[in-house]
Amino acid sequence: MKIFAMSVLLAPPSGTTTVLSSASDLSSFSFFQRGSIEEFMTFFAKTVSERTAQGQRQSVQENNYIAHVYNRGGAEQLCAVIICDQEYPVRPAFSLLTKLLDDFTAKVPQTSFSQPSSIAFPEIQNYLQKYQDPTQADTIMRVQQELDETKIVLHKTIESVLQRGEKLDNLVDRSNALSSQSKMFYKQAKKQNSCCTVM
Repeated sequence: MKIFAMSVLLAPPSGTTTVLSSASDLSSFSFFQRGSIEEFMTFFAKTVSERTAQGQRQSVQENNYIAHVYNRGGAEQLCAVIICDQEYPVRPAFSLLTKLLDDFTAKVPQTSFSQPSSIAFPEIQNYLQKYQDPTQADTIMRVQQELDETKIVLHKTIESVLQRGEKLDNLVDRSNALSSQSKMFYKQAKKQNSCCTVM
């Protein structure tokens, strides 16, 4: 999973789109290709933002790249674009676009949008680096990952008990916590299930 480029653009409903701030990580490409690829990424970001209606989100695929676009519109007329590979999940990408636009509008005054060369927003580079891991952008995905890790730990714990040579039958027989009725139920259930085993 890789984010290659991230941009905040001024996208008026009619007229040309202007890049206000951008960052890219093209380290996975040859040094000699990076200039051309960066031009392509900028062109791709401007094109998809111009063709995304205000208030809309969309994902546009071009070869091995996907541009996730959020045109917030409104009075600010801002649009954010992330260009990444196909493995980067959609939900964290759109969460990141919302965070990026929120942070940009909080730190950059709207009066400076007319002079994009004067806009300083170094945080966009931090976003690009931090959110290479999609779990950082999406709390639901992070919680799911933590649950999956817990499940693996639980499976390992159960396996490690069985590897020590203890058998559940012996534990049930020796248990003082189980009534004789529960022990009988366990034995009957095991006997009934044993007829259905596949050899």
